Formats: sequence, C-alpha cells, structure tokens
Amino acid sequence: MVSNPTMDAQDPLSRRLEALEIKACEAEDLLDELNLTVYRQQQQIDALARQLEALRLQQPDPTAAGARNLRDELPPHY
Repeated sequence: MVSNPTMDAQDPLSRRLEALEIKACEAEDLLDELNLTVYRQQQQIDALARQLEALRLQQPDPTAAGARNLRDELPPHY
C-alpha cells in the first residue's frame, strides 16, 4: 500500500472537521430539546396562571358591601 502525502496531511484536518461537525449536530439537538422544554414550561405557566385567575374570581371580595364580620355574629353572652 502506497502512502499518499496529501492524504496523510489532510487526515488530521479531516478528523478535526468531522469532530466539529459531530459537536455541531449534538449542540443543535440539545438546543432543539431545550427549546421544546422551555415551550412546555411556558404552556404549564400559562395554564397555572389561568387556574389562579379562576380561583381569584371564585373568592368573594372582602371589601365588597355586605361582607360579614365574624365578630358581629358572636352570641350576646360573649
């Protein structure tokens, strides 16, 4: 087998390029995964915010007219 000096010189360069391409692909996959995670978390935050607003609407307003004071309901012997 005859060794080609041009191929031998480019072999380390070729390996480095291939390693960089692999790292770039892995970084792209990781970025896609992180973007999906952030998207799902934002959906959960939005759902929780809607639930919190619904709970707030269910609570009576303590400053509204006719609000009860439990001290007004004490029996007379207290």
